[in-house]
Amino acid sequence: MAMREFRTVKRIDNSRLVRHVEPAKQKNLFKTAGLGGVVAAFFLFYIFQHFRCIDLSFALEDLKAQQTRAAALNSELKLEIANLRDPMRIDVIARRQLGLTQPLPTQVREYDAPSGMQLAAVRFNRNNRRQ
Repeated sequence: MAMREFRTVKRIDNSRLVRHVEPAKQKNLFKTAGLGGVVAAFFLFYIFQHFRCIDLSFALEDLKAQQTRAAALNSELKLEIANLRDPMRIDVIARRQLGLTQPLPTQVREYDAPSGMQLAAVRFNRNNRRQ
């Protein structure tokens, strides 16, 4: 003969049950969580400083390379300025490209140097015009 099984559902209402937490255990939990938070904050701050230091070292290397390039460019530009200011180069450009020649002795007039009082008067007049 075959056996029949019956299954019954028994509804249990646990909504009225309240779990009592001991104050000592709860205080210990808060202390542990607080200590963990402080340790985590310390490690986060340390990691932030470490990566910031690495980032700044890369930026410093970039600035040093930029300074080296600027110094090289500065020396090149100083050399170019020296070449452009060469009196022989200016003389060649004046004679060949502009067609200039040396002045004849009749074209040159010599003037006496003005006295100190005359220079002071000219400077005084210039300063008063500007104001």
